[in-house]
Amino acid sequence: MTKEQTAIKATYFSIVGNTSLAIVKGLAGFFGNSYALIADAIESTTDIFASFLVLFGIKYSNKPADDNHPYGHGRAEPLITFLVVGFLITSATIIAYESIQNIGTPHDLPKSWTLYILGAIIIWKEYSFQLVMKRSKETNSSSLKADAWHHRSDAITSVAAFLGISIALYFGKGYESADDWAALFASGFILFNSYKIFRPALSEIMDEHLYDELVEEIRVVSLTVPGIIDTEKCFIRKAGMQYHVDLHARVEGIITVREGHDIAHDLKDTLRAEIPSLGHVLIHVEPN
Repeated sequence: MTKEQTAIKATYFSIVGNTSLAIVKGLAGFFGNSYALIADAIESTTDIFASFLVLFGIKYSNKPADDNHPYGHGRAEPLITFLVVGFLITSATIIAYESIQNIGTPHDLPKSWTLYILGAIIIWKEYSFQLVMKRSKETNSSSLKADAWHHRSDAITSVAAFLGISIALYFGKGYESADDWAALFASGFILFNSYKIFRPALSEIMDEHLYDELVEEIRVVSLTVPGIIDTEKCFIRKAGMQYHVDLHARVEGIITVREGHDIAHDLKDTLRAEIPSLGHVLIHVEPN
């Protein structure tokens, strides 16, 4: 299975899971008098649209290079991640506003059975986070990583709802708003996660250097190629699921241009064979 297929399969998993949970949470929140669960349902609904955006981003970013995009379409992925963050911020704002409105509004205590619903949701969402995060690491997908953090934030908001409902039920009348305070806390956590998702995507767009381990691997592999004496500058840019490399390689100064050209091609082919995540590899030959 290719990286693209793995990422797409993980995204479909998110879409189906979020759709099912949005329905379950919404119904449980409505009939169980729990705004924290309704807030959870709102977040899951935005997650559905976010996952569709991720799906589009993964498919578009893996389109082959063309005349207008010689480096491919990989930069679409972090741009999609920015949109996903926008969905998160919007859902957090809606949840916070509605929570504040409900805190000052008298309402009934949540139903005790909503705790069982939340317990199952927490376990499922944490499992979903672990699965999608694993797939994001396998595919080097920033948007899939953002999708994984959607699952984690959903798990945390469900934990907050569980605690809020538990407090309201344990202390009884007068503590009905504990459920709403839990939803308000959850909105703050969603905003915090939004930053955690946004920052790596911004680094990718800005070509920030974050790849010391990959640089070291490239240097080690390079020295296995006959004719390569050493390596100097090594610049890496991430685009989608691939890493584009500019590498300065040192060779004997007395060899011909043709020999240097052939060594550079051997080095490029070896790097791409040994490190499949590499995309374009540009070799600059330096005389020793």
